Amino acid sequence: MRDLSAEPAWQDEDLGQPLPDSPHACSVCLPTWSAVVGYEEGLDKIRHRMRTGYPRFFRHSAVERLFALAKAEVAGEGEEVIVLPTRAAVQRAHRWVELQAETAVRSTSFHGLHVLVVPAKAKTAADDYWRLSGEIVSSRQAQDFSDGNLREGSKSHLIVRSLAKFNGAAAGDPFVFASGMAAVTAVLRALPGLREGKKTLQLEFPYVDCLKVQKMFGHGVVYLYEATGESFDEALQRIRQGEFAGVFTEAPSNPLLRTVDLQRVADACAESATPLVIDDSASGPMNVEALRFADVVTSSLTKWISGEGDVMAGMATVRADSPVANALCESLAADSVECAPLYIADAEVLLSNLKGYPQRMKTANANGVALASWLADHPAVEQVWHPSLTTAENYRAAMRKGGGFGGLLSFVLKAEKKTPKVYDALRLSKGPSFGTPFTLVCPYTMLAHYHELEWAEGCGVSPNLLRVSCGAEPFEALRAAFEEALAHA
Repeated sequence: MRDLSAEPAWQDEDLGQPLPDSPHACSVCLPTWSAVVGYEEGLDKIRHRMRTGYPRFFRHSAVERLFALAKAEVAGEGEEVIVLPTRAAVQRAHRWVELQAETAVRSTSFHGLHVLVVPAKAKTAADDYWRLSGEIVSSRQAQDFSDGNLREGSKSHLIVRSLAKFNGAAAGDPFVFASGMAAVTAVLRALPGLREGKKTLQLEFPYVDCLKVQKMFGHGVVYLYEATGESFDEALQRIRQGEFAGVFTEAPSNPLLRTVDLQRVADACAESATPLVIDDSASGPMNVEALRFADVVTSSLTKWISGEGDVMAGMATVRADSPVANALCESLAADSVECAPLYIADAEVLLSNLKGYPQRMKTANANGVALASWLADHPAVEQVWHPSLTTAENYRAAMRKGGGFGGLLSFVLKAEKKTPKVYDALRLSKGPSFGTPFTLVCPYTMLAHYHELEWAEGCGVSPNLLRVSCGAEPFEALRAAFEEALAHA
């Protein structure tokens, strides 16, 4: 198996290779700027070389086989399918897709799984549900199905027990899901105000699908991409007046690594009993103690916590003394079992990966601070975003005792037009996702917002932004790689 810390995947010959070198990798190598553009444009010469991709966006070969089997058995001429893990998931998808596509669809069981069957005009809506809800069939689950070894049972309670010392779960109730987005979707559904038709509020520029979930599955979202100044004061006042079903933010945000003044937001939310939802994925629960402020914390276990990049999982943790704890827990308990349970084989891999979490995180923290500082002083670099440099006072207020600033950072060059040359020359693994044991770099905006680049730039996120997830390599090796690449700037 290729050691990507010692032998990064960075050249054209690596295009489409799984990152890590695993049949269940959650990332894929996109080594050049032209490969990124070709992937986003759907060019066959790029797509045909893709052996894998991020699971909610790219169907693993085992998942493709599962879809093909289901289509052959239950679909008619001109019909398409998506396969979902549970009856509750397919029932929700059924209602949502019919509303979105304005056409009738049908659902059926399929040898222990469940299938939504749709006409061609509803395929886009069905695919959107798969991607955004996070209620997916994992590659391991699909492989076990193909092998006639589909397993039942759960080991989520063991994950909760293992994570308790990192995420403050002793002060809350944790629920494990099949993915981080499944946790976010479940939390949104659980908000009492949503049943009253209220919108949600998003503070700071978030990970792309967190905003889309609120738009697509809620009643609309009020969005404040930079929560400072008079606009922030106005938002706090609207929170105090009880206008919103919930308030969403990240600590820190992705990719700008900003942290809002969580105490002020928490105080405003408490005044109106509005649930505050904080996602801690960008830095991880070993570094931030978001539950001190939030009613519920969402986490992608796929990233730093797994730390290997070979399994999808998510968690939502409700603060025990939240005034809405009972309502949230009742809904999340049902969804984590009935809609998006973590498949037992994935839980076993995650449990194994968890053993290395503390040491991995310490190393990533150290590399993150060192690289952010070095890049900030580099003459070719215009700006660096990292919690040690960006809204640092707000981040420190949420930092766990003994925690750090995380291994995720972003930067832009002074000569932004030279970014493609720098990216192409960088001798580090290149692809989406973060939290892997090897350093992983991507042109974040090009991947997450390719079809809305002007909108993202209007929110302060450059199309030429490069995001770096620091791995366990010696810092000298990271510095040398960036020094060589930045010579092209």
